[in-house]
Amino acid sequence: MENKFLETEEEIVRMLKTVYDPEIPVNIYDLGLIYGVDIDDEKNVIVTMTLTSPACPAADFIAEDVKMRIESIPEIKNVEVKIVFEPEWHQGLMSEEAKLELGFL
Repeated sequence: MENKFLETEEEIVRMLKTVYDPEIPVNIYDLGLIYGVDIDDEKNVIVTMTLTSPACPAADFIAEDVKMRIESIPEIKNVEVKIVFEPEWHQGLMSEEAKLELGFL
């Protein structure tokens, strides 16, 4: 059971790495915008995430893309995306790969 849970979690991360802010050439996972992914026993998923700015014009697009990509995983039943602004996003949340891609290293 634990192995199947880890496989599902890894598939969710793979899907999150396919979602991009249209203005930034790095996926939202490596940007550090994903604060948490919770999966219950019935395979319902809650993604808690933030945006680089509260005024992000692509907020609805990004949230819907996250929802659709995770819902494409066969065993997932329902996906809820919660956008939060606490804690505030900062560049320190980015992966090393994202920092390199954006010229911060």
